[in-house]
Amino acid sequence: MPGSVCFFAEGIIMPKFKKRETGKWIKEIIEAEQKSAGALNYIFVSDNQLLETNKKHLNHEYLTDIITFDTSEEPKVVEGDIYISVDRVKENSKIFSTTFHVELYRVMIHGVLHLCGYKDKTLKEEKQMRLRENEALEILTKTQGEQKVPRETPSNNV
Repeated sequence: MPGSVCFFAEGIIMPKFKKRETGKWIKEIIEAEQKSAGALNYIFVSDNQLLETNKKHLNHEYLTDIITFDTSEEPKVVEGDIYISVDRVKENSKIFSTTFHVELYRVMIHGVLHLCGYKDKTLKEEKQMRLRENEALEILTKTQGEQKVPRETPSNNV
């Protein structure tokens, strides 16, 4: 369905968060990038499930918090499947001294920013990605009251 943000859990319990408001926030961030939202699917999984996906599709033998697959066919439409390891999000929230929900939202918007064209392979790209994540979290703070905690440390993303 065009313009939809859907959330699924495979093999785990769906994390609790405000899905409708989060979907609106994600679309707002996409529109700020001068793009429109197509079909976006967030699939929440365990570490083991994401590790298998990482091995199968990317030939990577390590844990990660997110893998994003771009399915868009038009350059101005953001569409894709975003797999998120809830286990990694929990662990990273402890490592970065933030809440589970702040880290979850950060990872969720990280995937969208990749679909919008942001990269994070170089230090310069990563700084730009962190800046944009923090800006997006600031918007979320205003709309949902979530506590924003800036993170400068590199993440383990694909």
